[in-house]
Amino acid sequence: MALTTRRRALTTLGAALAASFTLPATQALAGEHGYRPRPLWRAHAHNDYEHPRPLLDALDHRFGSVEADIHLAGDQLLVAHDPEDLDPSRTLESLYLDPLTARVRAHHGSVYRGHRKPLQLLIDIKTEGASTYLELHRQLRRYRHLFTTYAGGRVLPGPVTAVISGDRAARVPMEAQRVRHAFYDGRLADLGGSARSSLIPLISDNWTLNFTWQGVGAFPVAERRKLHAIVGTAHGRGQTVRFWATPDLPGPARDALWGELVAADVDHLNTDDLAGLESFLDAYRPR
Repeated sequence: MALTTRRRALTTLGAALAASFTLPATQALAGEHGYRPRPLWRAHAHNDYEHPRPLLDALDHRFGSVEADIHLAGDQLLVAHDPEDLDPSRTLESLYLDPLTARVRAHHGSVYRGHRKPLQLLIDIKTEGASTYLELHRQLRRYRHLFTTYAGGRVLPGPVTAVISGDRAARVPMEAQRVRHAFYDGRLADLGGSARSSLIPLISDNWTLNFTWQGVGAFPVAERRKLHAIVGTAHGRGQTVRFWATPDLPGPARDALWGELVAADVDHLNTDDLAGLESFLDAYRPR
């Protein structure tokens, strides 16, 4: 069976199981013994939809952030990285919004039982930003019980916080809204700008465009200072920090770079390797 066909078959199975939410063993034990495994809020599932069970695999590995790429096709928001991979059955609603609704209901208003911190749903817009966002807003409004909302100048927390990335044209309609159920993913160029965290709660950027170090050898002192300064500035403004394009092959280089990111208090670590990052964060001890 071809990889794409097998992945779609598994995804269909995962979607069918989403309503019942058979919990992983660690969470099943929570009900019997009172133990609740801690969510890994730093863990970000890059291109989450590429896993056999989108969303569900990341939740089984206790991730605090997942990423879905969307394309506007008519009035549907289809989840895929590239246009040639679009499948009418793989919608944002079927892969993420409906399963999240089931999860939150099962856990009495939270994604992780006993933890009220929101899960981050990073939605990367791959088609024209303004029109895609307006359709996305319509869909998020139907699921507004799930989402952190900006209304009347206030941020009202929900079980899930949607952050919009990708095509930058989405920012214009977002800034014009008095009520929205999503927020904007800024870049380092936005750090220290006039936009508040009520619009831009997250600063993301490409690691390789800002740092030369790839985890081999010593982290240059100037680059470590730069990293800490970025995080300090963002946190001082109530914003979180994420870098993409960090090394993601298992080995000492990846571990070294992840260790520096955690030591600098970077909020989200990107990976396609769910089990690898889970193991790293469980084992991590501050230096």
